[in-house]
Amino acid sequence: MLLRRSESDFSRNFIRGRAKNGVSMNLSITGLHHVTAIASDPQRNLDFYVGLLGLRLVKRTVNFDDPASYHFYFGDAGGTPGTILTFFPWPSAQRGHRGVGQIEATAFVISPDSVGYWLGRFKEQHAIAEKISARFGEEVIRFTDPDGLLLELVASSSIAQVESWAASTVPAEHSLHGFHSVSAALEGYERTAQLLTESFGYRLVKESGNRFRFAAPSQSGPGRIVDLLCMPDRREGHVSAGSVHHIAFRAKDDDEQLQWREHLVELGYSVTPVIDRIYFHSIYFREPGGILFEIATEPPGFTLDESIEDLSSKLRLPPWLEPSRSDIEQVLPPINIPAKQ
Repeated sequence: MLLRRSESDFSRNFIRGRAKNGVSMNLSITGLHHVTAIASDPQRNLDFYVGLLGLRLVKRTVNFDDPASYHFYFGDAGGTPGTILTFFPWPSAQRGHRGVGQIEATAFVISPDSVGYWLGRFKEQHAIAEKISARFGEEVIRFTDPDGLLLELVASSSIAQVESWAASTVPAEHSLHGFHSVSAALEGYERTAQLLTESFGYRLVKESGNRFRFAAPSQSGPGRIVDLLCMPDRREGHVSAGSVHHIAFRAKDDDEQLQWREHLVELGYSVTPVIDRIYFHSIYFREPGGILFEIATEPPGFTLDESIEDLSSKLRLPPWLEPSRSDIEQVLPPINIPAKQ
């Protein structure tokens, strides 16, 4: 069993380590960019996230590494970083199982006045959801999507400004306001905590039992919180349908991303070259607990090839796949985007 240290010990040691290592880049992560998960049936995925949760499908494209399958991006009206939950819907994917070395839960922010609305909406839509014990003074609703992905709605008085989608199936006053946090299940959390504090600039802000909460230094924007769950007796997770594939953190531009890559390589991480995802550029590496981390640039954004009004109006392909559009469209299953009634 791993021993836990007190918050004061963590803060004192991590601040000392940060000063020792220098972090000469003078950079810090401002929060999450997106979370990417795996689904099975694409239509069922759309019905849940657009139809039930009221998110906007901001981009309909394909998995660039597997163009015979979709890649959906859900978020606010404009696809603001920190609101984006993306999916690889693989119809043949088997159900994964939760465990250490993966994201345990992904949480969105709602208004404290919206708890009753959401409990009623889940009941009305025959979706199983429950109000669990308050966490750090905030009410929490826990539920799963059709593939078993664990999700939460956290009622917070600290609500980031996001772009409300007029055509949402959920009234604006009860809409989701981007990510609240992700909870990472780890066999041991100290080395991941060290990465967050000494490199990313996060700060340990709260602690309860085996949950350690870290917050980005930015005082605004969605997705500022990462909770680390120390679960040494939990089995290793298996990533498949109903699992988070990776989480991405924000970099303001390409230059900053390159500085992050250089810094991470100096720390001994195996980091991919920069990969062009069209709507952002990405680097990937595995953090000490085994979870796949990405650092993604905020630009160019989802309006690169569509106006904000027309987001997801058609299937978008990267330039190198355009010559194969007809073949790709024949392979992809037909879908219907739920509309506001």
